[in-house]
Amino acid sequence: MRDGDAAGVELSLHTARKDGREVVRMRSVDEGGPCVIECEVYPLTGLRVEPLRPGPYRFANRSEADAFIKEAVLALTYLGCDVAHFGA
Repeated sequence: MRDGDAAGVELSLHTARKDGREVVRMRSVDEGGPCVIECEVYPLTGLRVEPLRPGPYRFANRSEADAFIKEAVLALTYLGCDVAHFGA
């Protein structure tokens, strides 16, 4: 996603689209115990080409990271986004 990405094994990738435009990309990475969620956010308003990159969000284990992803997907769905999941 960017220079300095978390090293490790990519577990999953989620993308959210609103009105046909990608608005969020979340990548889950296993670092051999701890897990990291990296995000890219593309605001619907404005002419921004480069995404915002909040985080990374670090969790003690995969279960905690999965719970974060689940909540984020639920929120994005409530906001009218179509969410796709790739990976395990």
